[in-house]
Amino acid sequence: MATRPLSEILFHQARHLFPGGVNSPVRAFKAVGGIPVFIQKGAGSHLFDADGIEYIDFVGSWGPLILGHCHPQVQNAIISAVHSGTTFGAPSYLESELAELVIEAFPQIQKLRMVSSGTEAVMSAIRLARAFTGREKIIKFTGCYHGHGDSLLVKAGSGSATLGIPSSPGVPLALAEQTLTARYNNLGDVETLAAANPDSIAGLIVEPIAGNMGCVPPQPGFLAGLREICTRHGIVLIMDEVMTGFRVAFGGAQELYGIQGDLVCLGKIIGGGMPVGAFGGREEIMRMLAPEGPVYQAGTLSGNPVAMAAGIATLKRLKDKKIYQELEEKGDSIEKGLQTIAAKHPNLCFQRVGSMFCLYFQPGPVCSFEDAKRSDTKAFSQFFHCMLDRGIYLPPAQFEACFISAAHTKDDLQGFLAAAEASLQCLYG
Repeated sequence: MATRPLSEILFHQARHLFPGGVNSPVRAFKAVGGIPVFIQKGAGSHLFDADGIEYIDFVGSWGPLILGHCHPQVQNAIISAVHSGTTFGAPSYLESELAELVIEAFPQIQKLRMVSSGTEAVMSAIRLARAFTGREKIIKFTGCYHGHGDSLLVKAGSGSATLGIPSSPGVPLALAEQTLTARYNNLGDVETLAAANPDSIAGLIVEPIAGNMGCVPPQPGFLAGLREICTRHGIVLIMDEVMTGFRVAFGGAQELYGIQGDLVCLGKIIGGGMPVGAFGGREEIMRMLAPEGPVYQAGTLSGNPVAMAAGIATLKRLKDKKIYQELEEKGDSIEKGLQTIAAKHPNLCFQRVGSMFCLYFQPGPVCSFEDAKRSDTKAFSQFFHCMLDRGIYLPPAQFEACFISAAHTKDDLQGFLAAAEASLQCLYG
């Protein structure tokens, strides 16, 4: 494990200032051990840490930097916007311009509301679903992360489909009990929950491609089955595309799989990586939102002009469908290379959708969080540090997706594969 003295000093200082020395838990490297890397700057597909070490970045700020770091058009849009002001707390035309681009990509969104994070988008969508249906319960899937709202910080108990149990202190049991938990890619669980809770379930929320248990694509018929069950039982289907929206296709996973949710949640990619989120959907649901309706939601920085400008520049660039074709080709290159390497090691499984991918340290396939948990996390931790020492920056946890950006070059991809082969050779000989 390479030494990074300045990162070590900075982490020591940060631990006196922040819980665990970080402002988001995964950054602390607790899942992989060692000292977290403190980043100094990013450029294209590369990162540079406080010690001046350069890395090829496959995190991309956890997905939204689909164009890479410091894309010139996005940078120029941000700089121009800052010259006019950083925040107004009042309407600006930039909000409408970005909203029109989002609705163009997601035609099922008839109206939307800008917010400042994916968590905020999801919390608001669930409140709206409950108000629209007059019901209180929601269904989520084990291993799908939808932000840190109280209703969603639950895990499955024993059995295949159970009442939620709080997975964090501070979440009231009475609130967690309104969250029903099913296994991802298991329609039987959902049918059982719907039958056991007639006229009680307000919404079902799902990551159409699960990116918080690695990269788990929906099995054929899974999303269509959810759509049918929700329609039959009057349940609001909430598609959490915070990670997949504009990432796997211009219209997200819903375009890719031909399924439409009633409500859609989007995240930082619509702000070019800046703190932005949005939720939207059918007009009859959205018009219940204040000030048009009784469901209250507000945000002083919602529609921030700098973030809107960055988002407009990003989405205009993504309208060029060649970008997605090129991302698919890059993903295919990584997949073929890793599958060739993995064939030498039986305890590996590679899964990918477009420019999202994950290498699991288990034979696979991985179709649910229950499957993902069988991964050898100690082997992943060793692999992570071997890759880091070879200049490859990966998510510091087995259960997170990796991301390819438009800025990654053939040399970057070849560098990744060479590092992976050498790292696995160190692990397995």
